Amino acid sequence: MPAPRVIIIGGGIVGLATAVKLGRRFPDARVTVLEKESAVGQHQTGNNSGVLHCGLYYKPGSAKARLAVSGIREMVEFCRENNVPHEVCGKLVVAVDDTEVQRLRDLHERGKQNGLEGLRWLDRDAMREIEPHVGGVAALRVPQEGIVDYPKVCEAMLQKITAQGSRVVTGAKVTALNSTSTGWVAQTTAGDFEGDFVINCAGLHSDRVSELAGERREVRIVPFRGEYYKLKPGRQHLVRHLIYPVPDPQFPFLGVHFTRLIHGGIEAGPNAVLAFAREGYRKTDLNVADLWDALTFSGLWRFLGRHKRMSWEELKRSFSKKLFCQSLQRLVPEIQMTDLETGGAGVRAQAMSPDGTLVQDFCFVHRRRALHVLNAPSPAATASLAIGEEIVNLVAHEL
Repeated sequence: MPAPRVIIIGGGIVGLATAVKLGRRFPDARVTVLEKESAVGQHQTGNNSGVLHCGLYYKPGSAKARLAVSGIREMVEFCRENNVPHEVCGKLVVAVDDTEVQRLRDLHERGKQNGLEGLRWLDRDAMREIEPHVGGVAALRVPQEGIVDYPKVCEAMLQKITAQGSRVVTGAKVTALNSTSTGWVAQTTAGDFEGDFVINCAGLHSDRVSELAGERREVRIVPFRGEYYKLKPGRQHLVRHLIYPVPDPQFPFLGVHFTRLIHGGIEAGPNAVLAFAREGYRKTDLNVADLWDALTFSGLWRFLGRHKRMSWEELKRSFSKKLFCQSLQRLVPEIQMTDLETGGAGVRAQAMSPDGTLVQDFCFVHRRRALHVLNAPSPAATASLAIGEEIVNLVAHEL
């Protein structure tokens, strides 16, 4: 039987991890990763806050919970083996007042159900021993979480892929996918590539790539920009590690928090606002096709109708440093507007259903000779190697 030829579309961390896992399981496979940018990991992978998520928040039994818990262990081991900068520093999830205490207890229970180890309930005095400037009335200590350099992870994965005899082709935007009697021909800006099997890891464009393969775009990627501030050097002592809020069940995103970066500095954010381009990292970025795609999607209007207040508050906070600072003061009361300077931004590829609900779990759509990863936001970077293993398990019988 000839060696299988696999095309992976998307050179973000999930696509690269999938290539690594394919090469391990099928050493004779000819794997080609197609990436439209001039380098790998340029979008969600390279524009997040670099956190190692251990699976605290996710519904027990979900793919997110399962793959985050196993994925963080594998990612930490990968970083150790490949000398990738990382630190398992732990984090605090903080109840800012008594109304949040029960939700924090529920989160504690969920973490235990997901198999997290070493969770500790902290009263006010105990939490301030870890983070002296934190506010709030109680906290959950999550020791397994950490920080990492994801671009360096991608570099290490790239070396693994090359050593396995596979290849990554950059500047190769897929413009068409043509089904043949034996597989696929991917037409790209770098030429045509033939494969027996296609794996779609295109992130922000995964729904469009699935459409090229003949899928109906029922679930749509809606881009949400997350904007960050940074603490000025003289005020970075206010945060030692990671400080997170208790998630609000009425709010579909996690909320602003503090993250110590692996190469120094403290990041504060992100918010969550609709981006006018799928790669819209600045407020002024506009892609007419992307915006039209979002505005003509009934799911977006249902989402906005359901979350009118939240959407308006997020938009105001995007344009108001004062409001952003007030959100941060709930966690660290000493923070002042003068402590903040503009940071970076990322865009979250969030899959949304036509009824306006966000797809909460990772979403894999398996077809004959094709697999589409249609929803892989956070914690996909942490869980990327576990996701890659999951994908290989799903497609192994066809290869």
